[in-house]
Amino acid sequence: MEANTGGTGRLPAAFLTPGSSSFVDFLAQHQPELLPGHRSLPEGIVQAPHGTTIVSAVFDGGVVIAGDRRATMGNVIAQRDIEKVFPADDYSAVGIAGTAGLAVEMVRLFQLELEHYEKIEGAVLSLEGKANRLTTMIRGNLGMAMQGLAVVPMFAGYDLDLGEGRIFTYDVTGGRSEERGFAAIGSGSLFARGSMKKLYRDRLTADQAATLVVQALYDAADDDSATGGPDLARKIFPIVSLITEDGFRRLSDSEVSEIAVSITEHRREHPDGPQAPLL
Repeated sequence: MEANTGGTGRLPAAFLTPGSSSFVDFLAQHQPELLPGHRSLPEGIVQAPHGTTIVSAVFDGGVVIAGDRRATMGNVIAQRDIEKVFPADDYSAVGIAGTAGLAVEMVRLFQLELEHYEKIEGAVLSLEGKANRLTTMIRGNLGMAMQGLAVVPMFAGYDLDLGEGRIFTYDVTGGRSEERGFAAIGSGSLFARGSMKKLYRDRLTADQAATLVVQALYDAADDDSATGGPDLARKIFPIVSLITEDGFRRLSDSEVSEIAVSITEHRREHPDGPQAPLL
């Protein structure tokens, strides 16, 4: 699919041939080597930075998705301020866990996939359709996952047809599950999910949901060394994003720091955090 250098200014024939509205399918047909899953596999297990814990929760009118900022490589902190939550389009977002480099590349390809579909079809893909497209992309990375380079994202968005927020999680084979209320993935997910299980309730406000996910990340960092909690000294805080009928909005550093500082101050008196009633 080389560019036409003959001076005519015409696009290569591949761009003018009718076909699928999927950009991934287009690449697979014309230049499959550009897709992560079609590259030659490394020999042995590769040590690479890994991103961990992503959490999400549905609230009244939307969904919140958040991630800590730590990337690890073995027992070493590889990066303290990595970004793990990205907008997929105006009404959805992806949080990444797993091999950081491949995960970011997959997110960029997914963003392009959704943009390409919208340009070709002249319509926005449904939230269910977006979740299915991501399934295909994860399945295409299975070979890399078997070599220790797994990518396991979380997908969250506002369903314009249903008028509510929804959350989807995946396994390394592309198996998809829709979560109810809240979800967590990554090395600290066990502790984050336990925290949200006790604190979550129906019809939370957006502010309450933002506080909930930061509380969950704090609890995950308390028990999981690969998860980074709020770093007040370096002013590094979780990435927290809201998705509503108005679209995607990432909370500013000042908004998240206000939540994180409030939680940290409360934890000085109550290290284990808020207590849920027994009954």
